[in-house]
Amino acid sequence: MDWRNQKVLVAGLGRTGISMLEFLTQAGADIVIYDAQPDAEQLQSLTERHQVAVYTGDLATVFEQHQFDILALSPGISQRQPAIVDFKRAGGVVLGDVAILADLLESSNSKIIAITGSNGKTTTTSLVGFLCAQCGLDTVVAGNIGTPVLEAYLERAGKAADVWVLELSSFQLETAPCLNATAATVLNVSEDHLDRYDDFLDYAHSKDRIFRGQAIQVLNADDVFCHAMVRHNRPVKWFSLQHNTDFWLNKDMLCAGNEPLLACDALSLQGTHNAANVLAAFALCEAIGLPRAQLLQYVSTFKGLPHRVEKVAEVKGVTFIDDSKGTNVGATCAALHGLDKPIVLIAGGQGKGQDFTPLQAALQDKARAVLLIGVDGHQLGAVLGQASYPVEYYDDLPHATERAFELAHPGDIVLLSPACASYDMFKGYAHRSEVFIASVRQLQGSVA
Repeated sequence: MDWRNQKVLVAGLGRTGISMLEFLTQAGADIVIYDAQPDAEQLQSLTERHQVAVYTGDLATVFEQHQFDILALSPGISQRQPAIVDFKRAGGVVLGDVAILADLLESSNSKIIAITGSNGKTTTTSLVGFLCAQCGLDTVVAGNIGTPVLEAYLERAGKAADVWVLELSSFQLETAPCLNATAATVLNVSEDHLDRYDDFLDYAHSKDRIFRGQAIQVLNADDVFCHAMVRHNRPVKWFSLQHNTDFWLNKDMLCAGNEPLLACDALSLQGTHNAANVLAAFALCEAIGLPRAQLLQYVSTFKGLPHRVEKVAEVKGVTFIDDSKGTNVGATCAALHGLDKPIVLIAGGQGKGQDFTPLQAALQDKARAVLLIGVDGHQLGAVLGQASYPVEYYDDLPHATERAFELAHPGDIVLLSPACASYDMFKGYAHRSEVFIASVRQLQGSVA
């Protein structure tokens, strides 16, 4: 796309918005910036460096006073708000950073592996990127995993990559009309972000956008929504924890059809949900032509990611596991199903409009106790009201962690997997993890 003389409103001054501003400025677009509540120091720095007009307050007023060809929208801003709906009806184009990258890569030889899902996408993205790099490909890992795609593009200064491995959220996919990935996956669909979507099906539709284009589809055979995403006349590779398919888990063995690949205990990643992530990663890597023998050689050396079912310590026979990244019900259910010992669960935070009911079955016959924190802790607790195990409430995470240790028996697991967002009490899930780990370390010192 020729951006020269295009009048573009860049909305949102987070890291993604800044990357769009930087790219579009270099591409010659006529830029205006909008943020509802910009940081004053950041704003001064931007205006000094780029000398662009900045608007704040009501977005509808900005559209009324100015004409724009394109709205470059950050993922944190919903395009369903009335001002943006009206802009689109009037012929305005709404794009995000992923759409811009897809256009840039269209004429290149770079492959794109695109990964989304309610749970497991960061682990799978990291694993796929690791395997691609270990197999000798010049690999870029970007997107929702941390580095905005255009920031990564600018860092390469025009140097082509062999493969782009992109973790994509539903918010990013909303503004990506046609990604045209080489291979793409929806790992699973469970309730999340229902405060932004009309309903569960609407959220699932947002995930399905990842297959727009000609991608080889990698889909979860155990997920009913994934079955509905199959495109006619498109190659599909299935993975499963339950059924013999292209890539599946046969008891404790990862398999490809009837061929045994690798024993689960050879992996550093814990839990059966991570076995599903590995199977999906195999399917994606093979879809772009990587040899199975090399993938098997390297996968067992992948150590996993912090805050994702990560062992923190063992104290007097009790194992503490940090799954602070478990910010929705599906993620917590996956962690619970993947662990095979009695569990004292610490959960709660901002519920995001989710239905907590699936936690009932996930905790049945597995929970020693459930300790709840956060603004929606009592809402979660109401769902567990008839449970046979104790459900208790705490004002902060350190006290909940201390109580969890008191309730746990030797051989048990204390699992922090909140099923909720963290911003009611913490700066983010990483900060929540830090508080949990510090509490565990204090316990270690007090019982030594």
